[in-house]
Amino acid sequence: MNPYHLNTMYFSTNIKLLRKRLGRTQDDVAFALGMKRSTLSGYENQVAQPALDSLIAFSKYFKVAIDTLVKVDLSALSEGQLSQLERGYDVYIRGSNLRVLTTTIDSENNENIELVSEKAKAGYSTGFADPEYIRVLPAFHLPFLSRNKKYRSFQISGDSMLPIPDGSYVTGEYVTDWNFVRSHQPYIILTREEGVVFKIVENKIKEEGKLGLYSLNTLYEPFELPVDEIREVWKFVHYISSEMPETNRERDPLTETVKQLQKEVQAIQMKLNL
Repeated sequence: MNPYHLNTMYFSTNIKLLRKRLGRTQDDVAFALGMKRSTLSGYENQVAQPALDSLIAFSKYFKVAIDTLVKVDLSALSEGQLSQLERGYDVYIRGSNLRVLTTTIDSENNENIELVSEKAKAGYSTGFADPEYIRVLPAFHLPFLSRNKKYRSFQISGDSMLPIPDGSYVTGEYVTDWNFVRSHQPYIILTREEGVVFKIVENKIKEEGKLGLYSLNTLYEPFELPVDEIREVWKFVHYISSEMPETNRERDPLTETVKQLQKEVQAIQMKLNL
């Protein structure tokens, strides 16, 4: 019995899908891998199982990890996720688990931007992986965002990220590999206990297995979030608000000082003119 037989349930459909997305024929791939076309056809039609050296060869050819080729149903991924995979963002290669996002598409097979309002955030914390829940979220498109990436918008609450106002909608780009989270940048994070949080992040995953989270409002204390408390990570792209940002209070005293000096100068000029 082939020891890989039980572990290659998606291999045949995956290599066929990846081959067609590259626009390659069976002859093209077979020639590149140094095998007979009939052998490749047997793999794609599930009449033959690959040996370990063949799995390695396919992994190198498609630049996709063996774990992904044999364990993940690539046909179930969205176009955006497949595009990321083909650009080298295969998190199995980096030693972490593949995170498959539940998402929706429009009638032309384009990724939607789902909207998670303040009222929906509690339900999102438990329904984020439920296709039925995600399907009922409001969805829209923004023409200035890439169609090859996955975005989602969340309504924030509170004043911890001022000057971004309470009630603003922040849009994030889905992050599959948390090792690539950039320190000192804003991210929207779905956590196990706190729900959706919007913070400036310090990436300590490699050293300590956690993220440091900071607010723009210095009245809020920073805190740390272990990786096993994280459910999703979204890189901040932009925000939409119907409110003007608050006045920068640090400048107020300076403004008052300048005004007072102007009044004093005017008073001196008036005395000199008498």
